[in-house]
Amino acid sequence: MDAKPCKLSRCVKANVVLPPDTQHHHTLFGGRLMQLIDEVAVLSATRHARKPCVTASTDSVDFLSPVRVGDSICLVAYVTWTSRTSMEVFIRSTAEDLMTGERRIAAVSFQTLVAIDDNGTPVPVPEVIPETEEEEYLFRTAPMRAISRKKHREETKELIETLTYINTNHLDVNEQLYGVVTG
Repeated sequence: MDAKPCKLSRCVKANVVLPPDTQHHHTLFGGRLMQLIDEVAVLSATRHARKPCVTASTDSVDFLSPVRVGDSICLVAYVTWTSRTSMEVFIRSTAEDLMTGERRIAAVSFQTLVAIDDNGTPVPVPEVIPETEEEEYLFRTAPMRAISRKKHREETKELIETLTYINTNHLDVNEQLYGVVTG
């Protein structure tokens, strides 16, 4: 399987922010931006792997600047690094005041996606070839993020085991299902 330049996975998605996309501060819901991030990340990973892809984790979303009603939000995503079956995708979200032309980075994010076959089994993906200074930086620093993801996943598994033990040994069915504590 031949390696591919990062630029071949580059995807761009742009939207105008409308009132239903915002909360009471008249800025974009974080969850709405996360939805857009996931959509463009899946497109990017699928373009790289040329296989169906699923999100394994949202590694981080750093919200840096509010996005207001009437602004455009433009997301650029590309695969920065791969493991055997998984891909790290970097997403930069830029807000633009369409009246003034002022642009600002609204958020940056990393997601991990996995390529799958028709049975949902992970399949190998091509490596990436970084070409620009930004791509080379993200490629070079990706192994550190992979280690952090692995550590976080192990901590999450430990948390789930602990919560499962607590829930099965200390709470009755009503408390487990409905959060109801009876007197």
